[in-house]
Amino acid sequence: MSAPFRIRENCIELFVRLTPKSSVDRLEGVETSADGRSHFKARVRAMPENGAANQALEKLVAKALGVPGSAVSVVAGGTARLKTLRVVGEPVTLARSVEVFGA
Repeated sequence: MSAPFRIRENCIELFVRLTPKSSVDRLEGVETSADGRSHFKARVRAMPENGAANQALEKLVAKALGVPGSAVSVVAGGTARLKTLRVVGEPVTLARSVEVFGA
């Protein structure tokens, strides 16, 4: 099983499976897909139109990690359910925070 995030030089990258049009905005822990890769599960109320669901996801992750919204961005999977988010900041500190909300 792989980790649901990757540490980079000045950021971390999170792997997330997003479900839009949910009844609530929330992170639901870690899930492992059939191919053995792990990702965080997230739900947002926003519709998947004009990037609204991606923006809601960025805000949700920023709030969970206690970073500014501008520090979080979708860098891959903009129109897919499986996404990669980049969170800019001190990588070790961010990784610890991610492990807490992923537990």
